[in-house]
Amino acid sequence: MYQKVKLTKRQIKEDKFTAFMLNARSWFIDNWQISVIGVAAVVLLVVAGVYYAQSQEARANEAAGRFARAMMDYRNGSNQVALMGLQQIVDEFSTESAAEQATFLLGKINLEARNYEEARRNFELYLSKYKKDALTRAAALAGIAACLEEQGAYADAAAQYQKAYDEYPDGPLSGDYLGSVLRNQLQAGSFDQAATTLDTIKEKFEGSELVNRSIRSFAQYQPGK
Repeated sequence: MYQKVKLTKRQIKEDKFTAFMLNARSWFIDNWQISVIGVAAVVLLVVAGVYYAQSQEARANEAAGRFARAMMDYRNGSNQVALMGLQQIVDEFSTESAAEQATFLLGKINLEARNYEEARRNFELYLSKYKKDALTRAAALAGIAACLEEQGAYADAAAQYQKAYDEYPDGPLSGDYLGSVLRNQLQAGSFDQAATTLDTIKEKFEGSELVNRSIRSFAQYQPGK
């Protein structure tokens, strides 16, 4: 009669591990193609990720370099060259931050050149695509307002300046925007609206030169004056 051998826990674990390794080896032999392809796929994914990151960085650097050149052309007075460069950035690097800056600057340069329709188109494009920078969004709205004011559409200009103020009421140009609202309301003959705007200016900018200037403007435009 055979004597029953009792295995220790360690021996049981070792047997299980040995069985697992033998099964794994058998599976690998039978499926080595799948294993190799799987490893290759992981390697390719890593390489592709590195290449994508590097290419994105290269694109961002190229866009930034082009924007710097366009800014230099603009500052040197070569506006047409600057406009061409900025438009290329918008067309070729639409996902880069330089395209955001280029879009706004296209509006600004065209406004300065009195190309009002083109200026408005670029300011509106900026507002439709970029939502985060309240300061520049307010400036784009004010750019549209300036186009309308220059074209004599004072009521519409006042409304756009009001939007610029509302976009960033605590911004560094909020007083200028409210003053422009008042100016255009007065030129449009909207004296009741202008009176309300003047009250807002008095309340928010008490003791400033803006208040004094606004009071003088309002008195000048009052009916019968």
